[in-house]
Amino acid sequence: MSRARSDFQPWDPQEFLVWCESRTDERWELVDGFPLRMMSGATRRHDTIVVNILASLRGLLRGRPCRPFTADGAVQTRDDRIRRPDVGVDCGRTPPGALKASETRAVFEVLSPSTQDFDRVRKLAEYQALASIRHIVLVSQNEVLATHWFRGLDGAWIQEELRSIDDVIRLDAIGVELGLRLVFEDALD
Repeated sequence: MSRARSDFQPWDPQEFLVWCESRTDERWELVDGFPLRMMSGATRRHDTIVVNILASLRGLLRGRPCRPFTADGAVQTRDDRIRRPDVGVDCGRTPPGALKASETRAVFEVLSPSTQDFDRVRKLAEYQALASIRHIVLVSQNEVLATHWFRGLDGAWIQEELRSIDDVIRLDAIGVELGLRLVFEDALD
């Protein structure tokens, strides 16, 4: 930080994002105005699922206005909160040097045993409150299971659970379908 600050003074989101840029070896989220270091050391299975989702979305979205991004990308869910989903899809006009997505349309969280309750409750509620988000997908890393939350035509959230390797997540708001066979490729024993 370029200026002295109190440990008890909430951070401004832009100030936080600039600070994060200098911390390339760690990832942070902003929670209630204060930096929170994210868990590191994901399992190989977790990482494989994230890479599968990202690679699949990159191919499916090629030539379209929406672009996938990694957990290095930021989503501002409230005035005092910055989240970093495992994978997100931004459909806004975000400049290349921007520090956060401008119009997040979909987010994917691969659930870890230590964070799954937090992701299923608090992060889910934050993502659902963000008007631009149309799809939230929570993916288990221990079994073939994806919980897909999507906004219905009336704006209400609808939940579906996909449990078969042949199931497909229909991401209508970004115009693609993502098969669980691709999501879990090389990730299950």
